[in-house]
Amino acid sequence: MSIAQNILSIKKTLPPHVKLVVVSKTQPVENIVQAYDAGQRLFAESRPQVLLEKAAQLPTTIEWHFIGHLQTNKVKLVVGLAHTIHSVDSERLAREIEKEAERKQITQRCLLQIFIAQEEQKFGFSPEEIRTLFADNFLSNFPHLQIIGLMGMATFTDDSEQICNEFRTLKNLFDELKQKYFSDNPDFCELSMGMSGDYTIAVEEGSTMVRIGTSIFA
Repeated sequence: MSIAQNILSIKKTLPPHVKLVVVSKTQPVENIVQAYDAGQRLFAESRPQVLLEKAAQLPTTIEWHFIGHLQTNKVKLVVGLAHTIHSVDSERLAREIEKEAERKQITQRCLLQIFIAQEEQKFGFSPEEIRTLFADNFLSNFPHLQIIGLMGMATFTDDSEQICNEFRTLKNLFDELKQKYFSDNPDFCELSMGMSGDYTIAVEEGSTMVRIGTSIFA
């Protein structure tokens, strides 16, 4: 099937409240244009310089998301260009984003990345770290960050029960934080979880945003 047909096929499986973020990393501009012409507007990149280059070549109506591990020395390339940064995985990174957003006089939308997988190479806060940080009111130090939810990646495995449990852990943490700290804040509403191999499980467990590339461009 074509890129356009793949997008349509996936969207038919998603509930109306779940956003499709097309992961365009490694893809040439021509393929992104095909997705754009099919009506897709949310795209995600994982490398700051590539995001910069592609954004310069493509329509300004694209909503760019950043999903990769963001090094602090590359923050200035992403803040203000990315509509949402999915991968805020440390206090140090949050501080750098805050400084750059303040310098640019903007508010940067962010998701806190939570480590839920049984794989050492993945990044993120542990649930315990996040609970401690929120108990210490750490968000008061980041007035230029708009925390809109959480992001997580499940273990790369064929064990659907394990994937389900990991996504459920993230959803439970989201609900806990929402109730305790964001009950009057409608902006805290996004749960970014689910990729090509596990997005159907993620949606069942409460995802509001799926990040899919392989199933669209393969």
